[in-house]
Amino acid sequence: MSRDLCGRVSRDTRDAARRLLAIARPEPGSAFVLGLSTSELVGENIGSSWDTGLAAAVIDPLRGILADAGVHLAVQCCEHLNRCLVVDEDCFRSLGLREVSVIPRPGAGGAGAAYAFDSTRSPRVVEEIEGHLGMDIGDTFIGMHLRPVVVPVRLDVREVGAARLTVARTRPPLVGGERAEYPPDPAKECPGSSRSC
Repeated sequence: MSRDLCGRVSRDTRDAARRLLAIARPEPGSAFVLGLSTSELVGENIGSSWDTGLAAAVIDPLRGILADAGVHLAVQCCEHLNRCLVVDEDCFRSLGLREVSVIPRPGAGGAGAAYAFDSTRSPRVVEEIEGHLGMDIGDTFIGMHLRPVVVPVRLDVREVGAARLTVARTRPPLVGGERAEYPPDPAKECPGSSRSC
């Protein structure tokens, strides 16, 4: 792994996360789901090339940005651990999550989840979460951990390293039909843009 790649990955992650937070405007205590393939970051097939150094280049800056916003980070494991998530003790307790017993490793959980587990003071692995927003680096499919209704957000940052980047926010379901009245969606208009997100 080159220092240039790590620097670019960290920069793109920070840019994308800041833009998503500006658009989604999550409340403190919200959950942010991260799906990450370090294999895809270097242009390899998902699950073929694990790199905890690259995972750190994504997770470390993301932790700082989310902590400043009061938002919890949940790092999704790979399919070999049924896409469980690594969270910290505060997230686990405040969201009332249910723990499972496993320790993620690069070959079973993925480099991102392994790094998140090893670098968190009191890590917990949970089976599910209802995230409020999220970032998927490398098509790891985080949708199963986002609450309804998922709304894709289009950013000008479309890749991190060689991996495709997809980001999303959520909103409450609209119920009641055509006669109902709905509160305004604070994330409906993109900051600095005339188009909807």
